[in-house]
Parts: sequence; structure tokens; C-alpha cells
Amino acid sequence: MLISNLMDILGTAAFAISGALAAFQKRLDIFGVLIITFATAIGGGTIRDVIIGNTPVSWMKDQQTISVIFGSYLLSLFFRKQLQYFPRKLAIFDAIGLGFATIVGVQKGLQVQLSPSICVALGMITGCFGGVLRDVILNEIPLVFRADIYASASLLGGALYVICLHIPLPPDTASTLAVATVVGIRLAAMQFKWNLPEV
Repeated sequence: MLISNLMDILGTAAFAISGALAAFQKRLDIFGVLIITFATAIGGGTIRDVIIGNTPVSWMKDQQTISVIFGSYLLSLFFRKQLQYFPRKLAIFDAIGLGFATIVGVQKGLQVQLSPSICVALGMITGCFGGVLRDVILNEIPLVFRADIYASASLLGGALYVICLHIPLPPDTASTLAVATVVGIRLAAMQFKWNLPEV
């Protein structure tokens, strides 16, 4: 439970920072940055909770999530100039958020005893749809709808997590391997320009 909670915090923070960085690139005001930060951090988890009937959704019942988002927002504002020196910073935080959020989503599905394939799909929804909401609000084509290896990295990591649990590996080990797989595939895809075939 402790590891799952830590993963949730780290995923939320990473997505919040990626949302703030995307808003900085669009030169939004500080309120606009806060809205994008919040939408990116809670978008996927909100959709997941509504699908599985976990209402009110998690962030409405847990002050911790709001605190993590707001803290990430303040840190992003405070270190904005320093972050400018790191290339691909948005993509890195987005990849980290994708990894943690994917596995949290799979775990939520397993907790309500859904089938493994549905749990993997829930992981993908949790990992991807905060970024979709961010990109739509900022008038960008969401990454998940492009040829980029994004949703597929989430699906592979989610599937690996379920497989590791059935081997069985300890849950913490399975989580670590799965998160590393999602983040690694996503970063490697960007580095080596791996793409899915376009229609």
C-alpha cells in the first residue's frame, strides 16, 4: 500500500509539472498555468474512477492529491528559469508520469477484481488521458493520437505488471519493472525516433 501511494504521488507530481511546462511554452498567465497543471494531473485518474464507479473521484476525497498538484505548480513556477536549461524536460516528466500513472491504474482495476485485460486498459486510460486533456486545452494534437509510441508503451508496461504478478513476483518488484519499462520505452522512442506506422 505504501509503494502504491508513493507511485500515485510521484505520477501526480510528474504530470503536474509536465502540464505546467506545457503551459509555460504557450505563455499562459499564472492562473492558466494552474488550470493546465491541475487538468494534466487529474485527467486520467478522473476518467478511470468514473468508469469503475469510484465516485466521488479520488482527488475529491483526498487532500493529498490537491496538495501534491499545488506544490508541483509552485515548484514549477519557482524553478521555471532553471528548468529551461534541461532539453526535452516536458517529455521527460510526461514519460515519468505515464509510467507511474499506468501502474496505479492497473492496480485500481485489480482492487475491484476486473479482468487482467480490462485492468491493462484502465492503466492506459489513467496514464494517457491527462495528457490528452492538456493537449486539447492547449490546441495541440494529443500525443496518444499521433504516430508516437505513447499509449503502446503504457499498454506494454501494464501487461508486464500483470504478468509479473502471475509469475508471481513480489508486487513492489513487479511495479518497479513495469514503471521502468514504460518510461524506458517512451524515452527510447523519443531518442531513436521510433514511431508506429501512419495510416
